[in-house]
Amino acid sequence: MKGKNTPQHVNSVSQVHRILEIPSPKHPLVSVIDLSTLNHSKQAVSGSFVNEFYSIFIKKDFEGKMRYGQQFYDFDNGVMIFCSPGQLISVEDTGSNKPKGWWLLFHPDFLQTYPLASKILEYGFLKYEMNEALHLSEDEETMIAGIMRSIHNEYMSSIDNFSQDVIVSHIELLLNYVNRYYNRQFITRKLTNNDLLVKLEKLLDQYFAEDLPQTQGLPTVAYVSSKLNVSANYLSDLLRVTTGQTTQFYIHEKIIQRAKNILLNTNLTATEIAYHLGFDYPQSFSKLFKAKTNLSPIEFRKSFN
Repeated sequence: MKGKNTPQHVNSVSQVHRILEIPSPKHPLVSVIDLSTLNHSKQAVSGSFVNEFYSIFIKKDFEGKMRYGQQFYDFDNGVMIFCSPGQLISVEDTGSNKPKGWWLLFHPDFLQTYPLASKILEYGFLKYEMNEALHLSEDEETMIAGIMRSIHNEYMSSIDNFSQDVIVSHIELLLNYVNRYYNRQFITRKLTNNDLLVKLEKLLDQYFAEDLPQTQGLPTVAYVSSKLNVSANYLSDLLRVTTGQTTQFYIHEKIIQRAKNILLNTNLTATEIAYHLGFDYPQSFSKLFKAKTNLSPIEFRKSFN
């Protein structure tokens, strides 16, 4: 282990097995670990890690904390957590009990030559933050655990020419179910999501009211998501499910709403309005405005005069 604050880079599946002090993986690019089989007193892991592979956890009875950035999150209930290559995670193992669940890890190279190698980049939840973990119902947990067992059974059987095909198919099935369950979570947590949308609305209103565009430029997806303490992917997926819009689309709508108000209540030119709203180039403002209204800024103003 490196210095206390220095993250350890974990480059291979085999390295994970060495850290956990378990037998070498049966395949160099993929492994599925039954957490209940680990000797917890001997194999508890704490520290910061940057992994170069995908990790999918379904965990129960875990007394500990995991962190993104400066904030720790408790994971004492049955949840699913996802990590993509290059993400930094910190683990503080504070429990003495034995966790249950599964840990599926696979290197991106394992998917090469398969359509999933490209498709997996479309699953936004693989880059959600820790506090955006998927909470499963009992039936959902049973379904996910069943797929994990199928992968484990195939992994533990004799490797042949079809083994990789079968495992990749199971991984894709797992990801599709997770995508479905996250959409369900967006809908069932309507009150929490509405609260987030209200905060987004207030955040953008405040951004323009304080004339921040003139010093910081246009509000970005990264900016609003960081202020709301959610990942950019999670916010966009939430908006897509609840409003049918992406975060970028939502921001653009607010910009045009603001532009219309200025056009109708001031004598500022289109160029002055563009700079006032944070555009680097007036042409970009005019292009966006026309795309949203089918009118140029000046044509819009004239239509009300």
